[in-house]
Amino acid sequence: MTRQLHLNAFLMGVGHHEAAWRHPSTDPRKVLDVKHFQDLARIAERGTLDSLFLADGLFVGPNARHNILSVFEPLTLLSALAAVTEHIGLIATVSTSYHEPFNVARKFASLDHISGGRAGWNIVTSATDGEARNFNLPGVAAHRDRYDRAEEFVDVTLKLWDSWEDDALRFDVEAGVFAETTKLHAISHVGARFRVDGPLNTPRSPQGRPLLVQAGSSRDGRDFAARYAEAVFTAQQTLAEAQNFYADLKARAYEHGREVRVLPGIAPVIGSTEAEALALAADLQELIVTDHAIHQLSQILQLDLSTYALDGPLPDVPDSTTIEGMQSRYQLVVDLARREKLTIRQLLGRLGGGRGHRVVAGTPEQIADEIELWFLSGAADGFNVMPPVLPSGLEAFVDHVVPELRRRGLFRESYTGSTLREHYGLPRPASRYTAVPA
Repeated sequence: MTRQLHLNAFLMGVGHHEAAWRHPSTDPRKVLDVKHFQDLARIAERGTLDSLFLADGLFVGPNARHNILSVFEPLTLLSALAAVTEHIGLIATVSTSYHEPFNVARKFASLDHISGGRAGWNIVTSATDGEARNFNLPGVAAHRDRYDRAEEFVDVTLKLWDSWEDDALRFDVEAGVFAETTKLHAISHVGARFRVDGPLNTPRSPQGRPLLVQAGSSRDGRDFAARYAEAVFTAQQTLAEAQNFYADLKARAYEHGREVRVLPGIAPVIGSTEAEALALAADLQELIVTDHAIHQLSQILQLDLSTYALDGPLPDVPDSTTIEGMQSRYQLVVDLARREKLTIRQLLGRLGGGRGHRVVAGTPEQIADEIELWFLSGAADGFNVMPPVLPSGLEAFVDHVVPELRRRGLFRESYTGSTLREHYGLPRPASRYTAVPA
């Protein structure tokens, strides 16, 4: 095969299962140990994965009693991971709702220089009132308003990354010229939300621009991804849903003359036998704290479920278009509950392993079967791999699933490029300010 899978390792604390920190195979204290994350990065790079990814949130809320937090600011942590890796891409989540374009552009350009061209930005719009109240606001902005701000935010950031031409740096010691100022450009942006002069105070980075990643699957999220994203992390529960999303997003991107890589999330529970994998899944299920799980689901649905019977059905909920939070995840959860006729208790169990992402338990061969099916059926260009426990879940994937994918001709044997863009098979963009030869 010429088409190859793209695999991203989504690193979260000591595992993606919400009870991972209570499992005997993990050590919750490691969430405060940078060496833990450096070890995970080395494991992922040993498997020649395209990239690793760190999520982020901007408030605590009541979750800290029963759930481990993402304690490190992701760009800071990725700088530490860049120092112990050479090839793997480094993707960080940064919100457009509570930052400024100039700061974000400079931080990612710096990471791209530090890592030798391996930086990526997961663009989010922040959907909770708790985050808004930490930034001097009474509550979260309307869904459409968040995406309007995000569009202008990214436009400004792209201009800033382009504001130095590739050959602007001269380093001419004899003439005393550090940079050719005719190749530095003020962006002079004046928009509805931002006024930014530029240029950026960090020269153009090895990739030209860091890779742009996005994770929203609502109508606004898909439109945004079609215009800006180069990779999309998404969540679907069924093959048909994934195929529909894949075809729709590819068509939207095509209208903008762009290509985008689609990576659904998969939480692989891996055992040497299927029974062993199912036993691990059951062990984790037993460790879920019900009060915490109810709170998490109530946040997604924006409805207090604590007064409803756990063994009863999900109550009637409004249409997703009326929700100002995470519309696509809201719809996924409601569809899952309705399609499979789940009680609230059963729904909590299904969401505990992947927060709406697909959980697959089985042998390495069975996990590879599922990956291959979706990859060859027009549902995915690759996968956002979310191990339920860390580090053992990532080790099992790298040491047993990756070799199986290689045997099937689906995944690389070694790195063939040096930048994140090269891993994803995407070109290095030119600066918009570079003169095009006649």
